[in-house]
Amino acid sequence: MRAIIHVDMDAFYASVEQRDNPALRGKPIIVGGHAQRGVVVAASYEVRPFGVRSAMPMARAMKAAPHAIVVKPRFSAYAEASEQVFAIFERYTPLIEPLSLDEAFLDVTASVGLFGAPADIARRIRKEIADELNLPASAGIAPVKFVAKIASDLAKPNGQREVRPEETVAFLAGLPVSRLWGVGPKTEEALKVAGLRTIGDVAAHEPDWLEERLGSSGRHLWELSQGIDTREVVPDRAAKSVGAEDTFEEDLTGVDALKPHVHSQALRVGRRLRRAGVKGRVVQLKLKFADFTLITRRTTLREATDDGQTLYRTALELMERAHEGKPIRLTGVSVQLDEVPPQLGLFPAAPPRTAKLNAALDKIAERFGSKAITTADIAGSEAPADDEHRSERPVEKPKR
Repeated sequence: MRAIIHVDMDAFYASVEQRDNPALRGKPIIVGGHAQRGVVVAASYEVRPFGVRSAMPMARAMKAAPHAIVVKPRFSAYAEASEQVFAIFERYTPLIEPLSLDEAFLDVTASVGLFGAPADIARRIRKEIADELNLPASAGIAPVKFVAKIASDLAKPNGQREVRPEETVAFLAGLPVSRLWGVGPKTEEALKVAGLRTIGDVAAHEPDWLEERLGSSGRHLWELSQGIDTREVVPDRAAKSVGAEDTFEEDLTGVDALKPHVHSQALRVGRRLRRAGVKGRVVQLKLKFADFTLITRRTTLREATDDGQTLYRTALELMERAHEGKPIRLTGVSVQLDEVPPQLGLFPAAPPRTAKLNAALDKIAERFGSKAITTADIAGSEAPADDEHRSERPVEKPKR
């Protein structure tokens, strides 16, 4: 029998803000952008009773909770905390399937002999996150992913719930059909028309009866209602590209205003490439204008690189050609990874002059933090420092 843990950080972005600023603890916090055009990135549990939820328009959220404290997002801080959380996961199993920066499935079936029962492993993980990072997390434990996810949802905030195999059908029975994976508004309405309002109602019918009314999805929903979910926990596959991007609080106009941001993004990408031991030749620049028009421009270098300054010069050339003088709300720099190693020459090539400098800078960043040293243009602007600002897990070296 498999042992699956779903770990979900509680109000992750808001919790990081409350941790880093004690004055915000216990207060209704909204992490979000512009009050008119922005959306809620995260809402603390103190503000949720007023109906504020993530992805809600900021204007609507402020109307619902005018007393809330609005905090600008600090994605580099969230990415750093996420990396620390996943490092704790890796102490217990290599089988980790990230769903986002703040949640993942862990298959701990083979870890029980080392660390004890699955519920004990979940408890240890949550305690280490709390003790080392001062952040709350919830966990669900079950034989299948579907049930583990629901269990962690019901355990929030800062709790955990285990559903044993013999308890699964009873655990699911009283939940609304909307909890079934794959049930959107249309399917939910079709189920209600058929008289099925709870998962237990679905479980009480034969698969053939459900297929007659719902088509091929009927059997799938019946299997879920029985706690049948054959999907494995799939660890991250190797990334094909590495990128960094930022959405600006206010639209920026002019190349000079954009340079520090593109520079910061290029340096972040370079650091990630070096940490993963990979390089790339195809450099891409992404620009999103104020009217939400999105364009990309790319070029191929003669030699693969992991040097942030080289990436910055290349991205800057692309931007100078693509920039139309219109206000811009987002820039991004990415590199497509080389999947084939370069052909070796008769005599080994000397390492580029930047290699030693980058190695020294990387050591400083590892010891003192990524903001310990940066370039003058970034230090004198509002651009993020050379941080790990990403939406995926660390890059794996491509398999040869």
